[in-house]
Amino acid sequence: MQAITTTAALAVRDTPWKRPGSIMFFSKSLRALACIAAATLFIAGCASDTMKNYIGQPVESVIIDYGPPTNVLDLNWNERAYQWRKISTNVVAGTSSGEIRDTRRGMRYEEYSTPGYVEEQECFYTFYARMQHGRWYITNFRQPKLECE
Repeated sequence: MQAITTTAALAVRDTPWKRPGSIMFFSKSLRALACIAAATLFIAGCASDTMKNYIGQPVESVIIDYGPPTNVLDLNWNERAYQWRKISTNVVAGTSSGEIRDTRRGMRYEEYSTPGYVEEQECFYTFYARMQHGRWYITNFRQPKLECE
């Protein structure tokens, strides 16, 4: 019986985000993971910043970097919208945890699990272009959704 009680105490103490007597805290490993994720987002930069660099360039420069557009829409006699579609897939792992409880029938292990899943994010990147001297030049772009930045 003593070994089971010790195991239960360790299970509660090793929980990375909760400790008895505290509201919420993150362990060092979770804080480090959060810092790495924030740094990655900062280094990657925003899509809008990248899109700004194409203003004034021929549409071929975007096509060379990202391939042919998904859609081309004629807006006016000398204006077009070029649109690229990107689908990002992220696999979210499931979790499993449990605890030992002292019940009327003795010590029982209760397990809690959350299934994993796959999430998809669809993003559209739209450039506006105008015909000048027989070529299409990027004049502006549409701000992508916040999730796509």
